[in-house]
Amino acid sequence: MKKYNFNAGPAILPREVIDGTMYAVNGYDGLSLMEISHRSKEFGGILKDTVSLFRELLDVPYGYSVIFLGGGASLQFCMVPYNLLETRAAYLNTGSWAKKAMKEAKFFGDVVEVASSEDSDYTFIPKDYAIPTDVDYFHVTTNNTIFGTELFTDIYSPVPLVADMSSDIFSRPVDVGKYGLIYGGVQKNLGTAGLAFVVVRDDILGKVSRSIPTMLDYGTHIKAGSLYNTPPVVPIYSVFKNLEWIKSVGGVGEINARNRRKAALLYDAIDASRIFRGTASVGDRSLMNVCFVMKDEYKELEGRFADYVSARGVVGIKGHRSVGGFRASLYNALPEEYVGVLVSLMKESEREVA
Repeated sequence: MKKYNFNAGPAILPREVIDGTMYAVNGYDGLSLMEISHRSKEFGGILKDTVSLFRELLDVPYGYSVIFLGGGASLQFCMVPYNLLETRAAYLNTGSWAKKAMKEAKFFGDVVEVASSEDSDYTFIPKDYAIPTDVDYFHVTTNNTIFGTELFTDIYSPVPLVADMSSDIFSRPVDVGKYGLIYGGVQKNLGTAGLAFVVVRDDILGKVSRSIPTMLDYGTHIKAGSLYNTPPVVPIYSVFKNLEWIKSVGGVGEINARNRRKAALLYDAIDASRIFRGTASVGDRSLMNVCFVMKDEYKELEGRFADYVSARGVVGIKGHRSVGGFRASLYNALPEEYVGVLVSLMKESEREVA
């Protein structure tokens, strides 16, 4: 049976990326990608090309470093304040991941919550707030996977702007020059799990008075070109293949156009439905994670619908355990055809209860 993968992460990858990575794992220049030395000329070329493509496709300006680190985005919740927080930092609380990032920052200094949508179950992105000027940085989570909201603008900040872009990186053009640091896990839009990317403006580093452990110091990894310790070789190669794929289809602008079409198709179906409703505020609806539930009068049918689509090959639309309902993740690699299948099944389910 054909599978339609809407998983929130690890997520769908382009077939070309999977095949290309498998080919290298099976034999890369006489050795498997899994067994070549990270100090070898072969991997050095892979890493150089990956960083080069990353910079090209995201239009990273001069004065920024791009590094790849093990540990995923959650480790960055700690590394960001370790490297940047001297006294106080400001955070926008838009969901579970933002809240976890705030928790880690409190180990290193005072944390100012400039605004929060927690009282409304994180159904919107707060708008009316002022960014303090007496903080070391301002942190935002640009896409909230669990609650299905997204920040679509590169906001102006009077202090270094730090962004967790784990789930929307390369899904839209980004004005990198407005950010001090961007980080994220790669397992949603870029590659396989076990790797994080960091894009950092070099001049914001080296300002804290504390001593930073070697492995947690961004400067260590910048100086070593992401090779201070053995990096996750296979995930980095998967990122390289994914960046090649993005370039081959027309770059980030084309990817964004595709993502908008996919999201509009599903949101239109939800809005027109008699049995489903969206959960996020319309103006803040994520292009990456579409969250929806059965309307109250049809709530008892949620389990039946989940079984119905699962039996027809739809994978990964169960909502996060903390919120329930359904979540369809429409990451870059997801074909529009998959959204059409899901919409058809939603309409069929609606006709059955008409």
